Amino acid sequence: MANFYISDLHIGHENILRFDNRPFADVNEMNNKLIENWNARVHSNDTVYILGDFIWAKESEWPSIVGSLGGNKVLIRGNHDPKQFSAATKRMFQEITDLKEIKDSGKHVVMCHYPIPFFRASFASTAFMLYGHVHQTIEYEYIAKLRREVKANSTGYGTPNGNFINVGCMMPYMDYTPRTLDEIIEGDARYYEENPDAL
Repeated sequence: MANFYISDLHIGHENILRFDNRPFADVNEMNNKLIENWNARVHSNDTVYILGDFIWAKESEWPSIVGSLGGNKVLIRGNHDPKQFSAATKRMFQEITDLKEIKDSGKHVVMCHYPIPFFRASFASTAFMLYGHVHQTIEYEYIAKLRREVKANSTGYGTPNGNFINVGCMMPYMDYTPRTLDEIIEGDARYYEENPDAL
């Protein structure tokens, strides 16, 4: 039984191919790969925390797509997700919410579609904020610059730690696949070690 995290899948969204420069020939190839990657990792008793902008389709089309994906699902609503869900769609999720906090392997995890640099427990080295929304845009550059400054000035407990991580599926360490918290922390660290200007 494991927890996985991912954001901004944009299943069915043709324009996202160009916006993110996604490596797929068309939207069908992207959809198929996202579903394939998900089901290769996630087992029936696992939980996937989806941090918004999940499916680019009418709400009536959601059940068939959600039903093709394994595991339990918690949706942290994004700006492109429906504001209201039918009872049938709601039943396919353990929860639909705007903000979620859990413990995972002794770590405090705060999840929102939008980045929250100064989140609850952000002074603790074992606390992490996972977000999406900004993709790899100018907004991402702003939040990465802030993170660099926060990390440079962190002196341990009592100052914010800068542990806020973009789990958008297009991030290299996500690779269009739900990841565990440990994989995300390690992948993020490796990515910024190799790309210090990106932090």
